[in-house]
Amino acid sequence: MRRVLVVDDEENIRVVLRTLLKKHHYQVEAANSAETALEQLERFDPDFVLADVRMSGMSGLELCAELKARSSLATVILMSAYGSVDLAIDAMKAGAYDYISKPFKQDEVLLALTKAEERETLRRENRALKEAMRKERTFHDILGKSDAIEKVFLTIGKVADYKTTVLIQGESGTGKELVARALHLGSTRKNKPFIPVNCGAIPETLLESELFGHKKGAFTDAHADKRGLFTEADQGTLFLDEIGELPLGLQVKLLRVLQESRVRPVGANRDQEVDVRVIAATVRDLRREVAEGRFREDLYYRLNVLQINVPPLRDRRDDIMLLVDHFIERNNGRLGTKIRDVDQKARKLLLNYPWPGNVRELENTIERAVVLSESDVIGVGDLPERMREPADPIAASLATGELSIKKTARFMEETLIRRALEKTGGNRTAAAKLLEISHRALLYKIKDYGIH
Repeated sequence: MRRVLVVDDEENIRVVLRTLLKKHHYQVEAANSAETALEQLERFDPDFVLADVRMSGMSGLELCAELKARSSLATVILMSAYGSVDLAIDAMKAGAYDYISKPFKQDEVLLALTKAEERETLRRENRALKEAMRKERTFHDILGKSDAIEKVFLTIGKVADYKTTVLIQGESGTGKELVARALHLGSTRKNKPFIPVNCGAIPETLLESELFGHKKGAFTDAHADKRGLFTEADQGTLFLDEIGELPLGLQVKLLRVLQESRVRPVGANRDQEVDVRVIAATVRDLRREVAEGRFREDLYYRLNVLQINVPPLRDRRDDIMLLVDHFIERNNGRLGTKIRDVDQKARKLLLNYPWPGNVRELENTIERAVVLSESDVIGVGDLPERMREPADPIAASLATGELSIKKTARFMEETLIRRALEKTGGNRTAAAKLLEISHRALLYKIKDYGIH
């Protein structure tokens, strides 16, 4: 039964509306003030709120705004004996669905509620349709419909259930861990552990102990036996992210584990058998790392039995607005915002921007826009300044008549440094090599440009 909360400080109005609505099979409660209505809100949880504009204390417009701030799903219809076009506009701005002038006819009230019900039904159907479409375009939490990501889905489906090692390659922020999880969830190991570890985030001195475990007394701080991540992931999947950061000494030990399915904890004199599927990922070009002696060739070929290349977002243009809608919906639920759309100019910027930080950058951009937006539609002003500037500094200089080599060179240098850091996942040593400058020079330029 549909629930209506009537809010009016005139008792005769409350009685008339309660009688009318009960007669037409609504469940009705009444409040003599907006403050009382807010107290009843959680307990009664109305589908519709029928409120007078002018009341002692909080007004109907203020009540409407407060319901919007609380993310109430109730549809608000306001009533007033002092009707005007300006008041009707103010009611809509406050979040009301409809406006009825007093004195009202009974049919007007019933018609307004019927229209509100029809709108709510359409909204529910639209949400259900969007959710169904999203599920159709989602593969184990990876969202996309572009040809580039469909190829990834196809590859995951083909190789998921094999124990063979997989090497996932792609730029920073493309979602390599999501691909690894999809491989795990698509396999018979899906009910066993999936353990991710970032090889670049653990100090080299601790990494061996983290991966293989240690025995009590093996080193100074080894006060008790510790199970390594390989043992924790037994019968499941171990995801070695940033495998290119693995020190050469540990690369030898990892190769042995992959070949023999046995690990030896630090300080132990016996091996332990493990059944672990290993998936590795990197932003680095491992062939180049092998050629330059920083990565073992035999380990590279042992990891690279099957390879999945995750495309950058600039090669997935068809997925951008799909991801934007997803991030808006998720942030609305998490932050209590009510963003419903992106305007055309902002859409154009989102679609044309090169997204050097890929999906992660898009996610952060939309969260920022959702928080900053002063309306329910994201506009150009809600997007970061870097997106509103021309992507090509040389073309921009020619277009504006600005021919300063110094200014253009600084812009390009900063852009290249940012992209090198993004490509290497923030590894400054690797970024300096890509840029062909010294590590010290890179640190100076990072400070100079204020890059974080």
